[in-house]
Amino acid sequence: MSTFRPAADGVNPQQVPSRALPSGAKIPAIGLGTFGSDSVSGAEVAAAVVGAAEVGYRHFDCASVYGNERFIGGALQTIISGGVKREELWINSKVWNDKHAPQDLIASCKQTLSDLRLDYLDLYFVHWPFPNFHPPGCDVTSRSKDSRPYIHEKFMATWGAMESLAAAGLVRHLGTSNMTIPKLKLLLRDANIKPAVNEMELHPHFQQPELFKFVTDSGIVPIGYSPIGSPGRPERDRTPADTVDMDDPVIVNIAADHGLHPASLCVKWGQQRGQIPIPFSVKRKNYLANLQAVCGAPLTVDEMNAIAAIDKNCRLIKGQVFLWREDQSWEDLWDLDGTITR
Repeated sequence: MSTFRPAADGVNPQQVPSRALPSGAKIPAIGLGTFGSDSVSGAEVAAAVVGAAEVGYRHFDCASVYGNERFIGGALQTIISGGVKREELWINSKVWNDKHAPQDLIASCKQTLSDLRLDYLDLYFVHWPFPNFHPPGCDVTSRSKDSRPYIHEKFMATWGAMESLAAAGLVRHLGTSNMTIPKLKLLLRDANIKPAVNEMELHPHFQQPELFKFVTDSGIVPIGYSPIGSPGRPERDRTPADTVDMDDPVIVNIAADHGLHPASLCVKWGQQRGQIPIPFSVKRKNYLANLQAVCGAPLTVDEMNAIAAIDKNCRLIKGQVFLWREDQSWEDLWDLDGTITR
């Protein structure tokens, strides 16, 4: 692993916007995603983590299923050894679907801590509300024989294990991911420790206004994955009806007015709207441009309104492999009628 050197052309981390969580902790309002396991090696992701920290990032979004946490652990040690204090970093991770049983979840978190070479995580998520496992690289028709729908009592046992991690000081905040309003309502009713954040797909062509409002009204901070429209998403998630945010004329024109790449404009819009975008790139010019965009002059009210008007309700990460019956469509994962699908 290379040494850590703050970049002369980077952004002062203290000038990066942040959001306050209910605990009072402040989370940087942009993070670097690390999901590159389908196309980028762990070593490349680790190098990007060091490079991103050199230009001013302090927030990194990890997950056990990405298969690269042991590489990222080396990167984090390089950053810390280079003079960045651990408490200046914000590190997330997530438990994968096949580790929802309480004893498995606790063991998985401890493995993540070992891989990342950390004593604690700032934020730990349940990656999906379904315990349905699929093998890496599977196609869209893959189904686990043990798949099942969301069962709230089972999920609360999983959440109880999450709460025990917080009580033990291994994680400082708990988060949900890929949840829906009816599922969140039940969790908020029954949890002893409520989620501080909810990670969800958010980009200009998929703004999720109803879920976004519910989350923020509930005092939960939204974190937005796929903030530029996930051009590198797995092939199984692609359908002919998908749209491309970065090709939208509204995005292209506003980006040109600000001297930004359309991708960086999508990231800037997300942060200004109130979510925390976590774009992924291993290319220095891209992750630096995204950070600079977030820290630059704000978009105007008219520009924000223009982007709000191009929402196409185009979900890109559909999640078909998490279905539990053969005769289902991906919409069943997302409780579109307001009730939990069985």
